[in-house]
Amino acid sequence: EVQLQASGGGLVQPGSSLRLSCAVSGLTLGAWNMNWLRQTPGKGPEWISSINRGGEFTAYSDSVKGRFTISRDNAKNTLFLEMRGLKTEDTAVYYCTTASSFNGDYYVTEPGDYRGQGTQVTVSS
Repeated sequence: EVQLQASGGGLVQPGSSLRLSCAVSGLTLGAWNMNWLRQTPGKGPEWISSINRGGEFTAYSDSVKGRFTISRDNAKNTLFLEMRGLKTEDTAVYYCTTASSFNGDYYVTEPGDYRGQGTQVTVSS
């Protein structure tokens, strides 16, 4: 069974930092390009970052560029998202997914890709 378990979320103040992890089991992380997405109630998933299989290529949405850093440890089957300078608008459930296509700018999570349940990040004063 494939599982992608995100963790590391929490309630923080604006300007704070968090490091999210996504522990992957049931598949070999190094064989997959990966995404972080986030979602708020009533809205569809928002792509925020991609990383290729080896970690040499990364991409970020304009909303997080310069503040978030995606990375991976294939030996530990774990994906990371370092978040700095958090804003109230970053409040969402964050989850990791495999990403099986590329649109020219970043990897795309397709309907058949694997995704986990996510971790809640709440940024509030």
